[in-house]
Amino acid sequence: MGAPRFNHVGISMPADALDEQGRKDILDFYGSVFGWNEHAILTEDRKRLVMGVYRYDQFVFLIADDEPMLAPRLDHFGMGVDTMGELDDFLAKAKAYAEHDDRVDIIEKKVDDYGAIKLTSFYVKFLLPLMVEVQHYELVAQEP
Repeated sequence: MGAPRFNHVGISMPADALDEQGRKDILDFYGSVFGWNEHAILTEDRKRLVMGVYRYDQFVFLIADDEPMLAPRLDHFGMGVDTMGELDDFLAKAKAYAEHDDRVDIIEKKVDDYGAIKLTSFYVKFLLPLMVEVQHYELVAQEP
């Protein structure tokens, strides 16, 4: 038996945010920065947008609702990367996008040192009510 894993996050949004232009903007950012792509067979104008996240069974599910999610700035979902290079690449892409679109919100990279583990992360938000936190864990050798 394999280890269960998270496979999606569901977020409610205003219908207007999921119209043709809204979906285009969302897909352009998350595609350009993270490589996410639309599951077009699931798209429904002003109702639903599903973005695949690296595997068919991992996705961000955006659904229209009359009472959409409202979240404080630091509410987020996390995405782990294997290397600092990947983290830095995502951050560079987000910053490049922010140069031509002021709707991008970035919280700069920081390192939390817990002794045995160093956690490096940054946050980015674009049009969704939740930020994405990109994290890299570094296991630090401990003296016996």
